[in-house]
Order: sequence, then C-alpha cells, then structure tokens
Amino acid sequence: MKNKYLVFFLIMALNATVRAESVFVTLEKDNALAVIDPIAGKLIKTVPVGQRPRGIAISPDNRSLYIATSDENIIKILDVETLKEVGRLPSGEDPETFALNPAGDKLYVSNEDDSLVTVIDIAKKKVVKQITVGVEPEGIAVSPDNKWFVSASETTNMVHWIDTETNAIVENILVDPRPRAVKFTEDSQQLWVTSEMAGTLMILDVKTRQIIKTIKFQVTGLTADKIQPVGVVIDKDNNRGYVALGPANRVAVINAKTFEVEKVLLVGQRVWNLAFSPDQKRLYTTNGTSNDISIIDLENQVVTKSIGVGSYPWGVVVKP
Repeated sequence: MKNKYLVFFLIMALNATVRAESVFVTLEKDNALAVIDPIAGKLIKTVPVGQRPRGIAISPDNRSLYIATSDENIIKILDVETLKEVGRLPSGEDPETFALNPAGDKLYVSNEDDSLVTVIDIAKKKVVKQITVGVEPEGIAVSPDNKWFVSASETTNMVHWIDTETNAIVENILVDPRPRAVKFTEDSQQLWVTSEMAGTLMILDVKTRQIIKTIKFQVTGLTADKIQPVGVVIDKDNNRGYVALGPANRVAVINAKTFEVEKVLLVGQRVWNLAFSPDQKRLYTTNGTSNDISIIDLENQVVTKSIGVGSYPWGVVVKP
C-alpha cells in the first residue's frame, strides 16, 4: 500500500513539473535566448540564437518559437522542446518586432530602416507582400478577430490600419510622438498605443479608428523625460492593462474600464516588454539595463522577485 501511495505522489510531482511554465527571453547583446523557470525563480540556461535577437513569439500550439535576429535579416524558427533551429523566414531588412495572426499561419514584420511591413506565409516560408508605411515602423499587432493588423511608425507619428484580407492600408491616424507599441483588447474593440516621447497611452476605438482616451503618465520624484512608455499588455477579461515605462523603471497598472492609473510598480532598469503567465496571475517584464526580469504577482499587485538573465533582455514569451 505504501508503495502505491509513493508511486501516486511521484506521478503527481512529475505532472506538476511538466506543467510548470517556461519563460523565454531574447538577450540582445548576448546573441542568445534565456530560458527561465519562474516558479523556481531561476535561470535554467541560455542558448545562442544569432545576431541581435529582439522580437519573439510562440506559435498557437506552443511548439515553435519565432525569433527576429535583426543583424542577420531573418526570423528563425526554433523547436520549443529542443531549442534547435528548424527553419527560417524571409523577414526583410533589420526585423525588430513582429506579430503572428491568431491562426498562426501568417507573420507581420516591421522593417524599420525601409519603412515597410513584410507579410509572410509561414507554411510556404515566402513573402506575400511588402507594404509601405510611415518612417521607422516598430509596434505591430493583429486583432484577435483577424480583421486588422496595425503598424505604428515612430517618426511619422501614425498608426496604419491594414486590412488582413487585402493587405491594403485603410486609414492612417495621427497619434502622439514616437508611438512604440500597439495592442488590441481581447474583444478586438480597442487598440492601445504607447507614445514614448509624450509619455502617454492612447486608447482607440476600433470601429471608428479614433482616439477615445489619452492617459498622461506621472511618477512621483521623476521628471517627464524619464517616463517613456513602451510595451503594453491587457488581460483577457479587459479588467487591467499594464504599460512598461522604460527608464522610469516602473510598470503602470491601468483600470481598463475607467482608464485610470491605479498604481505604478517599481521593477528593474529600462523596462521594455511584458508577458502574462498562462493563467494571468503573474506578469513578466524584461529590464534592459539591469539585465534581469521582474515577476509581478497580479492578484496582490506586487513585485515578488527579479531574476538575472543576461545582457540586455528585450523580448519575452511564456510557454505553459
């Protein structure tokens, strides 16, 4: 009987280990990918991936990682389990940020130097189209209903609304200076856009494609020039959004119903990008100049720990 109980508990422990999530972080200056166990709170390993990795995404089936190696002008496909390269996608020049569509069969890449967005058919590993947008496109997102993808051009100060069926620009909207990141709400009704130079978050109505609210960030003890919003995420229930404030070393917590800033949380230095845990109970931040990630407990709205990962962490995704 004792042996049966022992076997049972060993199986339960093994299943818990298998279910533990993994956090993947691109290390821009190490030319590597960091693999973190956030539950244990430790770096598991780093894997060389190519020159200047930045943007990263995971396929809907959690089997493939896509990593933009900017100085190689390519997006590499890695097997999630082995972390071995299994393919490459033609991304255009200097890929930095990109977005997968909900089906996981198309990828949209910002080509900052060429003022282009490249549309890639993943299965065929071919460029479908290159779309001319504003100067220095960076932030890019696809709506969950797959009707739109949006590109933000930093120097033109525009958000470009592009139809996913035709790959044609439908409308260009002026926004605050240097828009950096864009994110749709889960219901595809709103688009959130950060402005690095204005220190703002703009919330746009998708139906009208117009700004309905602008939030100006302030942090006690910091001058406005230190508050530079970049990465943004919104929880699946549209209760709260979170904005990385760059060299302010803070993450702003925003009530997604009232659009009020509820709190600012101190994290590592030069916080860039953000990703939820699968259950959305934790938030992971990449902190570029402190070379670590922060873990935020979202139920209690507190930072619980930081984990050193390597030089200049940039992009982050999580595998269940």
